[in-house]
Amino acid sequence: MALLENCSWKRAGEIFRDKRIALIPVGATEQHGPHLPLGTDSFTAKALAEAAAAKTEAICTPVIPIGVSAHHKQFWGTLWVSPETFRHYVYETAVSLGSHGVRRIIFVNGHGGNLASLQEISRTLRLEKLNSLIFQWWTNPSSIELQRKLFKSKGSHAGATETSMVLAIRPELVENGRYDEAAKGAAAEFGISKFGTQLSVDTLDFSQSGASLDPREATPEAGKQLFQAAEETLVNLVRWFEKATDDELDPKPHKE
Repeated sequence: MALLENCSWKRAGEIFRDKRIALIPVGATEQHGPHLPLGTDSFTAKALAEAAAAKTEAICTPVIPIGVSAHHKQFWGTLWVSPETFRHYVYETAVSLGSHGVRRIIFVNGHGGNLASLQEISRTLRLEKLNSLIFQWWTNPSSIELQRKLFKSKGSHAGATETSMVLAIRPELVENGRYDEAAKGAAAEFGISKFGTQLSVDTLDFSQSGASLDPREATPEAGKQLFQAAEETLVNLVRWFEKATDDELDPKPHKE
């Protein structure tokens, strides 16, 4: 497995000569209810990126651990940067990979709050012939279908789905004695909408525990299924991205 942080510069040179695709796990340090660790999004992104790198020819970078999380700011321990700072940092990280010959990057994103910024970054990189994709484990079709089968509760933040994932990869960090507290103060959904319009609010405006829906359905077995489904999808994405032609990926010229 090509984990960049574990390599000397000599070894890195050998790897970059052979490989042209990289995975960048992107997470957050933010509240995930009273029962999950602040590093939940970083742990899941890192674990999936490393698992996919082990099965493909991709390089895996260290995880980016702090993201766009100001909406969780009232909960202790949450850290965040502005979208502008995040975009500059992640973009420049990608460009530095490009300087070593990487031409294709997959952002393995563990935090939904990062998505809009990552989409902007990807559009900018494409104009510079450095193509990138964004993978989110909880939004790909196989994961969505599996969540429907596994749980009655569909909470998207610190609910049964996310809690199960952490039980699968870092079970020692899950405080299952706080499940009732999480469920009691949880929101019925993540966010507030009026007449189909999502309001700009903080998490504390709709959830007293920081969770959405009920984590009590979570199990390690469900987490393993979710992880395997996400890993398989990410591996398939890497393999397709490796084989895709530049004509498929690069911006098209002006239409005649």
